[in-house]
Amino acid sequence: MNLSDLIISHPEVKSFDELVELVKAAAANGERFLHFDVKPDYGDTPRGWELKLEAAFYWGDQIKKK
Repeated sequence: MNLSDLIISHPEVKSFDELVELVKAAAANGERFLHFDVKPDYGDTPRGWELKLEAAFYWGDQIKKK
């Protein structure tokens, strides 16, 4: 799955934290791969966003929210 496809198909997502939850849900629903083809364009997108999304995708709710 391309990150851009996930973002485009969910216009209701307005923050990076919401995107993290969407990524977790995609993984839980059976997506096997996540390709970072775009940088999320949210005002709260942090540095190292790729690592945060990768962790959310592979570890889901097992990671602690900070």
